[in-house]
Amino acid sequence: MRYFKNIKFILFTAILLSLQGCSDFLEQEPGTQISITEQLKTKQGVLQALNGVYGSLESNLRGGNFAVYSDLQGGNIKFTPSITQSTKGQISTPSTIANIYAFDDISNTSNLAYFYSNSYTIINLSNLILEFTDALTDATDAEKNQIKAQALTIRAYAHFLLSEVYSQNYGFTEDASHLGIVYSTTSLNDGLKYPARETAANTYKLLVEDLTAALNLYSDATLLSGPVYSYFTKTSAQALLARVYLAKKDWQNAYNISNDIITGSGVNLVSSSDYISEWAKPDLPVSEILLEFSIPRSTDGVSSGSMSAHFGYTTDTSYGNYVASEDLINLYETSDIRRQLFQVQSISTIVNLQPVNRNYYFTRKFQGNPGYVAFRLSEQYLIRAEASLELNNTAQAKEDINTIRIRANASTLSDTENLRDALFLERRKELCFEGFLFFDIARNKKDVSRNDGCISLNCSITYPSSKYVLPIPRNNINLNPNLKQNESY
Repeated sequence: MRYFKNIKFILFTAILLSLQGCSDFLEQEPGTQISITEQLKTKQGVLQALNGVYGSLESNLRGGNFAVYSDLQGGNIKFTPSITQSTKGQISTPSTIANIYAFDDISNTSNLAYFYSNSYTIINLSNLILEFTDALTDATDAEKNQIKAQALTIRAYAHFLLSEVYSQNYGFTEDASHLGIVYSTTSLNDGLKYPARETAANTYKLLVEDLTAALNLYSDATLLSGPVYSYFTKTSAQALLARVYLAKKDWQNAYNISNDIITGSGVNLVSSSDYISEWAKPDLPVSEILLEFSIPRSTDGVSSGSMSAHFGYTTDTSYGNYVASEDLINLYETSDIRRQLFQVQSISTIVNLQPVNRNYYFTRKFQGNPGYVAFRLSEQYLIRAEASLELNNTAQAKEDINTIRIRANASTLSDTENLRDALFLERRKELCFEGFLFFDIARNKKDVSRNDGCISLNCSITYPSSKYVLPIPRNNINLNPNLKQNESY
């Protein structure tokens, strides 16, 4: 019994420490701390907590390997030559991502272990906020509803991303009876529990319930400081729900929600003439953004981390680890303005023990101080196109694909043949480096084929495979006797 009490103490302490690291959630004034229950008894304390959750979410998505996971596994990106003097010009797999890149992650030392544990910390913090908000005496009903709406949306978003990484796609079994994830709706403050994983069907049922409840609570109340695009709103919560319905293959609801956003959000697609310049802005998102998490900055406005850490290029001795593969580059027509989103840089590379200048394609999407792009309007057109196609509305599907292609100055589709392949490729081209490709491959039950720049022993895998998901980290399996490991791990 003492062993389990110690586990509870360690886990709860970890939660408290994570809270303390988020915008000084537990700090009343320098040198003093108060309990979590006291902190959450005031509107100010709850808002500090909510702001901290956003900070943790941004860090979890942008700060580690998750930001490149889907594009790397799917074949959109490859590695740059080393800039370290002792290995200068050599290309190797970064050790922090070596196992997942080889489709051979290890439960004991998973390359995404941090993502799993941090996601559940974020979920726990969201649950704490939900549990304390109704009792606030210094907040209006509208303010409380807005707080709960954002906490519910964050909870759903974190669970959805976990399901993408750790559960096979919704259509893996005919009735979605395969393993989903643990879906947590109460905090550790309510007592330590040992939940089992839901089925995929139940996971998505809970996702829809959370987001539907959130959408009924959103108001126009402004509670958090900073740019509006960096917090969930009713529109970006709808965008998440549309993505959930797409993954669930609930075509009618996916169509309805994406259509509502396209026709009623007031957000417009970036124009063709502004497309490149919008992505080139060093500190602001593109104008069609629905949600981009703001990067951390010091009190004097200095950035302490951004997506450029992965994809940036400053000089031939200062750049990120990842560039576009020619597998991706070759998909664009010569006239396609999206080709201009890649800046070509010649870098000395060791080939057959000799230095050779090779061209590398750095994306302009993430130069300067870019944040993590969570949702933008282009995706909603492509969601509506896919839903339309599955609803046998091929005319609408073709129109939406062509809307994106016309904006890009690419050739348009003249008939409705091979629309599924055209749509898959359009998503790959339009949404590259935004975290979609590998999950799109799984949802469409396609094989993985990585060619240009692949330095793994496993450059291709055939669907279905247990390697389309990662192992639950061993530490979590050890703590929860009801937590079942994924197959083959």
